[in-house]
Amino acid sequence: MRPDITVNIQSSIRIAGAGLVIRFDPFRITGEPHDADIIFITHAHYDHFSPDDIRKVSKPGTVIAAPKSMEKQLAKEGMTDTVLFAPGESGTVQGIPAEAIHAYNSFKPFHPKSAGFLGYVITVDGQRIYAAGDTDAVREARAVSCDIALVPVGGTFTMNAKEAAALVNAMQPKIAVPIHYGAVAGDPMDGEKFRQLVAPGIEVQLLLS
Repeated sequence: MRPDITVNIQSSIRIAGAGLVIRFDPFRITGEPHDADIIFITHAHYDHFSPDDIRKVSKPGTVIAAPKSMEKQLAKEGMTDTVLFAPGESGTVQGIPAEAIHAYNSFKPFHPKSAGFLGYVITVDGQRIYAAGDTDAVREARAVSCDIALVPVGGTFTMNAKEAAALVNAMQPKIAVPIHYGAVAGDPMDGEKFRQLVAPGIEVQLLLS
């Protein structure tokens, strides 16, 4: 069984599976669902680390997974039930296996490798799901093995659609989902551009409306 995956906006992802609700980078959340068992934060930029939105989806017992480089920011917001990762580390969060993957820009200044920003591979219902965070097609991303890849395609701060499609074509997941376009960066048509460039045999799901 595949987990149920929805994308709110940008990189704000919701995954329901294994009896849990898992959120990535909650942003511009409508209402106050208070449904998250786990919240993964990729890095500290406002459209990925939004304390107000984190509170909207949190409930008693919610665990936040985040980069070790964000420890002080999390503590400042009173977020102490945390599991912190450095790039390359693995562990479990609420029983969910998680691997922390480097996320950085190769030639842009926005996400330096030294900042310790992350993408994650989590295993839910037997599916390895890669939420790439804000990254270019760096070697650590190319080395990921996964069933489902959620990759940024909006350019400017991350890969563009062409670069993201080339990454996915090299990775060969079963499903690819473009994210991080049409709002803070990128054009609403970037998802379709990505779809047209992805190799046959990889299912592309456009989950951003």
